[in-house]
Amino acid sequence: MRAVDYLMGVDLGSTSLKAIVCDLDGNVVASGTRPTERFNPYPDHPEWTVWQPEQIWGGTAAAIRDAVGQLADPHAIRGVAVTGMGMDGVPVDEDGGWLYPFISWHDPRTAPQLEWWQEHIGAERTFATGGNTLWRFSTALRLLWMAEHEPDILARADKWLLIEDFVNYMLCGQRATDYTMASCTLLFDQRRLDWSDEILSLSGIDRRLLCDAYPSGTVLGEVLPAAAEATGLPVGTPVILGGHDYLCGALPAGAFKPGVVLDVTGTWEIVLTTIPEPVLTAEVQRTGMTVEAHVARGVYAAWGGAVAADMLEWYRREYGLVARQQAEVHGGTDWDYLMAEAAAAPPGARGVMFLPHMSAAGCPVVDACSLGAFVGLSNFVTRGDIQRAIIEGLDYQFLDIVRVMERGLAIRPDRFVAVGGAARNQFWMQNKADVVGRPIEVPAVEDASPLGAAMLAGIGVGLYRDEQDAYEHVYRPGIAYQPDDRLSARYAEWFEVYRELYPTLKPVSHQLFRRFLT
Repeated sequence: MRAVDYLMGVDLGSTSLKAIVCDLDGNVVASGTRPTERFNPYPDHPEWTVWQPEQIWGGTAAAIRDAVGQLADPHAIRGVAVTGMGMDGVPVDEDGGWLYPFISWHDPRTAPQLEWWQEHIGAERTFATGGNTLWRFSTALRLLWMAEHEPDILARADKWLLIEDFVNYMLCGQRATDYTMASCTLLFDQRRLDWSDEILSLSGIDRRLLCDAYPSGTVLGEVLPAAAEATGLPVGTPVILGGHDYLCGALPAGAFKPGVVLDVTGTWEIVLTTIPEPVLTAEVQRTGMTVEAHVARGVYAAWGGAVAADMLEWYRREYGLVARQQAEVHGGTDWDYLMAEAAAAPPGARGVMFLPHMSAAGCPVVDACSLGAFVGLSNFVTRGDIQRAIIEGLDYQFLDIVRVMERGLAIRPDRFVAVGGAARNQFWMQNKADVVGRPIEVPAVEDASPLGAAMLAGIGVGLYRDEQDAYEHVYRPGIAYQPDDRLSARYAEWFEVYRELYPTLKPVSHQLFRRFLT
């Protein structure tokens, strides 16, 4: 073994393109980042949003080059793996030239294709095969849009490369995907771990456009001379298949073993657990959960998602003037003052409850017409009560997802781990522990997704035996938030009231949605 061995993980996010270099114990020794730039280049369709392939590759290459430039010996990098957002793809010709930009997941143009899919294939059949929830931005719908509006381009295309696959191609010249990225497309059969002949036939999508799929951690190729010049990586550096960002992020948190529930909270909250076989029942489908291959071999991930921190951001933006003024006068950030007011409010927020459906309802209630609501307002309610009610409402939503997982997947969680931006919010994490009635563990892990990709690179080149070996090397304990048992008992009672909010308000929400939002 060399004096030092490093691994690189590359994360293609919606806001930034990031590369980290870490040692085998997960210590980050170098990093680089560039912004991910969105473009709206169509004057007749200003809402159409794309990523330009040259910016994705150029920004990624620059981020890698920055990280490599911080090392005394770039040859110490034993392997590189890429992770990032799923679903967005680009058609390339036989020579690898891109033919159309990535249609971003922000882009609404595929709404008609979603309606067609629902009518002709259906959510139930889609889930029973691929474990997918139907999203407007699902990959298959982009392919249907291209077939209808840009058929000549699709006819010239050799492959449709998902965004991680595109960067891998630029690095090593190989056109392939992994099981987790294939799982994003609506076209993958979770039981066979291959493309679904049935769904392809029903949708009319040509199998030739799809790359062969392999397990995460598979060695794909080696860095080519052109990529070496662009990135600073040595020619011949192994390129290993990574996977979808939140699944890569599950590795350093230990969320690849049954019984572990991973809570990833940012703009969205994803609640994820690991199961030995895909559970593709109608009961699970109705909750809005997704079931798909994990980056860890031989297991599957089941997860439910709902909008989360975006609601706190809405409150901060629209009603956080006082907090901003306090920050300007006394220092700190407006978030510090908002959370202090929420923490000072009594548990239960003086009877105020918040239904967190401001961007529709995700898991465990799938309802695009459901609206958010504050219930229980009185003359005694303070600004801090409102802020606390938002946090409590989001934590009730988290508990609701966990309960649905327990019933639908027959799991018994024995460990809760939280990562993501919200995991740094001590009040939020303590409240979550109190609401769930179980300890919430926040590991001392930064950049979980690219670190997970680096772990897969290490598995691929044999520096780790398997996922467990990699996890034991990189895991660092952080803070464990212990529940207050007496408070948890009260929250258990209030949770039953919370569960009545959606069915009670549903008729009113639907009327308001039809009158004002359509």
